[in-house]
Amino acid sequence: MGVKGLQRFVDHVCPATSVQVDLKEMAEQHRRSHPGRSPVVVVDAMACLRHWYTPEAWVHGGQWRQYLQSLKTFVDAFVAVGIGLVFFFDGVIEQKKRDEWVKRRLTNNREIAKIFQYIKAKACQPGRDMFFIPSGLATFTRFALKSMGLDTICSLQEADYEIASYASLNGCMAILGQDTDYLIYDTVPYLSVSKLRLDKLATVMYSREHLCRSLSLQMADLPLLACLLGNDVVPGNVVEGLRRQCLAGYSPSGPSARHTKEMVAAVAHYISGVARSHDGLREVERNLQRHSIGSLLEVGVESYILPGQYSPWLPHNKTSPVMGHHENAICSDEKILQVAREQHIKAESYAVYNVLNAGELSCSNTLEDELDTELPGQAIVYRPARQSIYGILLAAESNAQPDAARLCPTVKEWFVYPGNLLQQPDLVPAIPPKLPGGTPDLQTLWLTEGSQVTKLRHCTFLACFGLQDFADELLLLELPTAAACCLLIYITLQVSTICLEDLDAYLAQALCIRDKPADLLAQIQVPRVDSRAVHLASLFVRGLSVLISANSACGFPFKMVDLMPWEVFDGKLFHAKYLQSHSGCTMEDLLEKKDVLVQEFQKLKFLISTICAGKKRTILNRPRPLGAVNCERPGPHGRGNHRMSQCDQRVRGSPPYPGYQGRYPQPGSTNPAQGGGGPQPSRGPHNRRPQLAPRWSGFQGSHPGWN
Repeated sequence: MGVKGLQRFVDHVCPATSVQVDLKEMAEQHRRSHPGRSPVVVVDAMACLRHWYTPEAWVHGGQWRQYLQSLKTFVDAFVAVGIGLVFFFDGVIEQKKRDEWVKRRLTNNREIAKIFQYIKAKACQPGRDMFFIPSGLATFTRFALKSMGLDTICSLQEADYEIASYASLNGCMAILGQDTDYLIYDTVPYLSVSKLRLDKLATVMYSREHLCRSLSLQMADLPLLACLLGNDVVPGNVVEGLRRQCLAGYSPSGPSARHTKEMVAAVAHYISGVARSHDGLREVERNLQRHSIGSLLEVGVESYILPGQYSPWLPHNKTSPVMGHHENAICSDEKILQVAREQHIKAESYAVYNVLNAGELSCSNTLEDELDTELPGQAIVYRPARQSIYGILLAAESNAQPDAARLCPTVKEWFVYPGNLLQQPDLVPAIPPKLPGGTPDLQTLWLTEGSQVTKLRHCTFLACFGLQDFADELLLLELPTAAACCLLIYITLQVSTICLEDLDAYLAQALCIRDKPADLLAQIQVPRVDSRAVHLASLFVRGLSVLISANSACGFPFKMVDLMPWEVFDGKLFHAKYLQSHSGCTMEDLLEKKDVLVQEFQKLKFLISTICAGKKRTILNRPRPLGAVNCERPGPHGRGNHRMSQCDQRVRGSPPYPGYQGRYPQPGSTNPAQGGGGPQPSRGPHNRRPQLAPRWSGFQGSHPGWN
């Protein structure tokens, strides 16, 4: 959020604060003033996501390969002139900012509801004025940047504080972001990402010195100005009365005085008349006429004071906050917690550290239709999987209790889903998955090596999704395909309204995306936008982030690259396959008449369907009525009928290819033991995954999970 009203003030009322800068020249000046040190820009990644996501399509679940190209273009522009980049991501949500976080989530819910209203009325994507970033964008951006070998840091406390501190302590050239809090911190120059011209590498620098001069304030006064205007720490309603008093008593003078009064200038004028001391701050607090807030202003001012800095508004013995300090750790093994902390900082594992350290986890909004009662919110769909992950992470805490008093540990979840007003967290029990020999400890999963441990990691990972009994079959597949199948089986088991047409669309796009470069995916034409397909796309992408959490908790049995959306998902491609599938397209058309893909599609669909059948879940045909779509060869019965396709006949009848002797029951069989225990099919040439461009083929991080 930043400081209320300050962005408008510097853009429209006080233009002298905005200084046009050429980043190449700025870098040269930095080299001259810092001999032997390369210029580095610290990037507030969360503030840049909207600007990095440049693909035209955004509502379908994400154009991930196009997004990778956009990120690479951004990075290359800076590298070309010798400017280094360090990217920071929010790693925690501090309690003092929880109320503001909740307000934003509820506001986003209303925005998402309008998006779905538009889609249902127009059957097309809304304009950029309603743009909402694809679900999971922040999560996958961390891994995308790491795949490029870039420094990527996840914060241990409020990200903007760590960014300002890091930039100041390391003598960086500037901060790039879009948050007026950076105008308040006494740190390096603050550059605007919204004004960035990447082709010219030019933007606006917001000058603290010019701001102070225009408001007749000192640099040390800016934190109090931010608090009285309203920010993430001090809510606007707390200071509203004082602001009105400031505005009423403010009489601008001089030849440039505005006809209308300006709130920022009025509050600054008030501050200039207060003694610059702790006693002066207490006087201001008394004027707020809200005696119950205690030292809220003191906390707010302190939040802007970086390590080693001093504020005259604070008590003389008041020190700046210690970065990364937490006292709520619930894991008894300090070594394990230290490993989790290091992985968190390196942006390798967001959920694990938050659960171990604070017993809390948050998830922002997802592009899903709260009015579609047939499709539950992703927070509900993936809760059983998260409970298994929590059970693995907190098994040591549970086992440390006497049997008679053993209670299931709980995790505080702040997850957005329909009907949840976020007034308090959900207390979610940590339930370890059922594994032979019990839940393995983190010491074994994380810090022990060997073939048996590798197998244990894979089985534990699959157990998070209830699939540990099918490890041999799933791990026979290429790993990205195995991950996608694992996710599709889990979704199908959890959501009773998933039908064969949905499964066909999911699976067909996961196969067809393999050899498609970003420019070809960008050319896909989606004849209409279906609200249910939008919801299903977000459900799948959010599921990938759950796979990432499970992978981290289980000691990285999978390479992280194999769990990335650009490996197995493209929003427009999925939407096109969804429309085709529900319109009665033949299997050959759905697989673009590629025999190799048709054969693999048959095998994977048979595998998924029979695993589900073994768990008493029968997947039925249920085509949805759609508008006109371009289907290359519609079936003889037309669109919207309940016929059984050729592919469905094979799945429900005989095995999909000669020689298959799986141990699964045939769909409809009541005895799981009827399927034999014969040999599994080997991976032939038709199962090999075509190699993608280098930037999609692997990660360059130091952790074994990247390589």
